[in-house]
This record gives sequence, structure tokens and C-alpha cells, in this order.
Amino acid sequence: MLVNTKELFAQAQAKGFAIPAANFIDLDSARVYVEVAEERGLPLILAFAQSHRDIISLDEAALIGKYFAEKVSVPIALHLDHGADPEYIFRAIELGFKSVMIDASEEPFEKNVAVSKQVAEYAHQHGVTVEAELGHVGANDTSESSELTDSVYTEVKDVIQFVEETGVDSLAVSIGTAHGVYKGEPNLSFERLEEIHEMTDIPLVLHGGSSTGDVNLNRCATSGIVKINIYSDFINGAFNAIQENNSSDYIAMKKLANETMKNVLNHYYDVFETQAVEI
Repeated sequence: MLVNTKELFAQAQAKGFAIPAANFIDLDSARVYVEVAEERGLPLILAFAQSHRDIISLDEAALIGKYFAEKVSVPIALHLDHGADPEYIFRAIELGFKSVMIDASEEPFEKNVAVSKQVAEYAHQHGVTVEAELGHVGANDTSESSELTDSVYTEVKDVIQFVEETGVDSLAVSIGTAHGVYKGEPNLSFERLEEIHEMTDIPLVLHGGSSTGDVNLNRCATSGIVKINIYSDFINGAFNAIQENNSSDYIAMKKLANETMKNVLNHYYDVFETQAVEI
């Protein structure tokens, strides 16, 4: 069932759980994620990042995402992750994405507000929900992010103004995570998350979930975060499994990679305490 994120996040907020946002880069990964969601009877954010446009095109991602989402009974939000410019985001909406992210988090506050508002106004005309980022979740590799950057924490004082002026539907906050793989677990600021959660009703999302640690992520999922992005743990888990098991041929290698990604998503459904959603 292809949906936007509005009702998914409303129920996640009310019940205190998070939904995985699983980034796909090909047909196999998208199929695996959706199959797991259907088997578990749980919602899923099926995400495609603009930075992966050289792996598959936006048109291909839309076809793949819609095909699998429309085959199953559970709610699947086809989401554009880290949209870097309005034109690309508008094209994603035209192709059938039901949720989009505008990431202008490295821009000055006023520019971030203006661009996020522009995207929200267009998306809402098409029944599409919008995520923006305030503060900046940096990257220590080039996974979902297009370049290496340092994290900048979300300033609590800016949250209300940003939400009111942009009209976005969810907000990605920076509390100490980063995209990619860590050396050790990050030190998250749960105090900052609590401050932000207490001052706004907007659904909060977390980027850089891979390698953040199950205890950290469970605490986020039960403390106001409704969506947690996972990418590196899928592809690194699959690659490591291939290296550790001498697959006899290409088909066996693909099967092993798919099974590993399936296990990763099942694991995070449990960590996030994800529950079924009624649409």
C-alpha cells in the first residue's frame, strides 16, 4: 500500500515507536525490505537518496518503489532521501514519490527556511509529505550524503520558528549521529532531543542510524523519534557476509546478500519497537 508519512508518524508518535527508513539502491534491496515489512505486518519508509542517482536513476527508483509498495497490504511510504535541490524533488513528486526530504541544512538558517517552505508548498499541493533538516547530520563516508561533512547540532531556539515558517511535516534533528560507519558508538545528546521534543509537536526523525548502537536507537525510538534512517548497515552487512562465506556463484552471492539485508531490517524492527499501523 503506497502512502505518505502523515498517518504513519501520527501513530508512531501516539504509541512511542519508530519506523525504519531503509535506503534501497537496486531492485533486490527494495524487494527485500518490502518483503520483510509484509511478513512482519509493519510499516516501512522505502527511501531512495538523491546521492545514489548514479547507481539507479530517479525514474528507475520510482518504478521499483511503486511496484513493490503497491503489491503489499502494509503501508509503504516511497521517500526521497536527502533531496538537494527543488527541481529534483519536484520531479520525484511527479514520478509518484509520496514523501520527500529537502536537505538545505548546510545553508544559512534563512536560506534553509526559504527552500524548505518552497518545497513544502509544492508538495502539499500533490498530497506529498515533506521532511526538512535543522542542524546538520554530518557524514564520515559517502553513503547517503554526497560529501564528507561535520555534524552541527540542532539549536533548540530555532526549532519553533523553522517549523512555523516552513510548514514542513517532519523534522530531522542533529543530536550526535553521522552518516556512515563510526569508530565506536557515537555519544548522543538525549538532553537535546528531550528539549526539542518538549517544545514541538512535529514528528522528529533521525539520520545516521547505522552503527549507532541498539541501546541508543531504542532510546531514540521510545523518546520522540518516529523515523530512523538505516543504509550502511545493510550494504556493509551484505558485503561482509559475502566475504566471510565463499559463495559458489553469482546467484548464491546475491541470495546471501539479500538474506543478510533481511536480517538487518528484522533486527531494527525489533530495536525500534515498530508496531502495525492502521490506514
